[in-house]
Amino acid sequence: MSTATVTETPATKADAEKPLGGRFVAGAANYLDERTSISGLVRELGRKIFPDHWSFMLGEIALWSFVAVLLSGTFLTFFFQASMVETHYNGAYLPLRGVEMSAAMDSALRLSFDIRGGLLVRQIHHWAALVFVAGIGVHMLRVFFTGAFRKPRELNWVIGFILFILAMAEGFTGYSLPDDLLSGNGLRIIDGMVKGIPLIGTWTSFLLFGGEFPGTQIVGRLYTLHILLLPAILIALLAVHLMLMIVNKHTQFAGPGRTNSNVVGFPMMPVYMSKMGGFFFITFGVIVLIASLFTINPIWNYGPYDPSPVSAGTQPDWYIGFADGALRLVPPHLEFVLWDRTWSFNILLPLGIIGIFIVLVLIYPFIEAWITGDKREHHIAQRPRHAPTRTAIGVAGVIFYAMLWAAASSDIIATHFHLTMEGVIHALQALLIIGPVVGYFITKRIALALQKKDREIALHGYESGRIVRLPGGEYIEVHQPVDAYERVKLVDYGTFEPLVVRPNDQGRIPWHENLRSSLSRWFFEDRLVPVTQAEIDAAEAHAHHAVEHEAHERQAEIESAEKRDDAGDKS
Repeated sequence: MSTATVTETPATKADAEKPLGGRFVAGAANYLDERTSISGLVRELGRKIFPDHWSFMLGEIALWSFVAVLLSGTFLTFFFQASMVETHYNGAYLPLRGVEMSAAMDSALRLSFDIRGGLLVRQIHHWAALVFVAGIGVHMLRVFFTGAFRKPRELNWVIGFILFILAMAEGFTGYSLPDDLLSGNGLRIIDGMVKGIPLIGTWTSFLLFGGEFPGTQIVGRLYTLHILLLPAILIALLAVHLMLMIVNKHTQFAGPGRTNSNVVGFPMMPVYMSKMGGFFFITFGVIVLIASLFTINPIWNYGPYDPSPVSAGTQPDWYIGFADGALRLVPPHLEFVLWDRTWSFNILLPLGIIGIFIVLVLIYPFIEAWITGDKREHHIAQRPRHAPTRTAIGVAGVIFYAMLWAAASSDIIATHFHLTMEGVIHALQALLIIGPVVGYFITKRIALALQKKDREIALHGYESGRIVRLPGGEYIEVHQPVDAYERVKLVDYGTFEPLVVRPNDQGRIPWHENLRSSLSRWFFEDRLVPVTQAEIDAAEAHAHHAVEHEAHERQAEIESAEKRDDAGDKS
């Protein structure tokens, strides 16, 4: 008969001395780690360094507002009924009592007036959704204008933009659920756009709405999309997006010690995790404050959906405005009948333009890489002025989007400013074409001018207001020198030469290579050569000479004054 001897190690002895609760937690953690090796993942994640810059918090605003959407939406699912069954409202809101409406509208009203805290949570959910879409949009603008989408982050840009599209779809499906007059009119616009697609439009609308508009199944289908399918895809893509951010390293702005291979910042745990946790409560608190003070989507003012009336002055949520504006800006009389089919280009044209715009934004990192031929990895974020062509393209795109967005409020603009509806539409149509072109050239000139200003500051420093005279009789202003951190920010950027087209094996230059060369010359035209170290050294030597001369002059003045004082005392 054999016996086993158990040796008590210091660790087991220390564990035995712990309280019962501590021993249970330690044992559970050890059990989990032995079967998942999660401690290695946590340790590796905790060592990740993240730079500290205010603009990086824009993405966190989107992340934490999405968490607020999930938390508030979970509460709402317990009380909302996604049904088109007709009922009569008999809740607490007297003006609509006895009115016939769908069960969806009835449950939304009960959420607002009969459930304790229901209206607040509804408004938190809606405001958080608006902040979520806005956060993604502003975050992507930061990524675009700083060039953070370049290699190796092209895929993350694509995922981020898909998240933006899914967020808009998630917002629209939720906005349409109450079956009130406003959401019903929005769905009727979608139904008209779908039916305007040749050949498949009518059948697609029939399948989507479960019959003739408004159908009997549309709310249930939108509800399934809103609480199940779209959130699942969003969470999965968000996880991939964050994982790629960790794998590829976070971008950082130029500064001493900051290179493509060296990230300067704080570790993920505990510093950055603590900051993220605090920022979550700040974001959530601001959303709750907004929801408490400002009404959003008062469905009781609109009443249930009825195809006959259309409420004047109603607007969709801001992120859908560009699609509505595109429909309003289309010139009239663009329909014709061909092959026994009606071709509605007043719908196809805006759908095509919006589709092309979305695709160009989606694949822009690959377009720029093809034009520039840049295959290097980039971990240093650019200042927008250091990439003037890209910055100008971005501003042109923003103006294009803004004009579509403004057109969604053309009726509000006309009534509030006492203008004709035709005049507002014609002005916006002109601005939609002219605005991006003018914005492109103005932005590029501003970026180049700012580069020249930075060059002057890097070489000569800031103006101090002190004038000195050099031995040769020249008067100069002594400039305040730039510190090392500021100088790196001003001069740490590179420049690329336009691509040189070379013949292929057959001695010919393909047309697409000629196109690529032309686009490359256009992308890099008017570029400025960065300040060299030799120029900086020469400028510092000149400034040092001026300062020394000023010091000698001051010393000579002091000695002369002392001599005069001595002569006066003797006399």
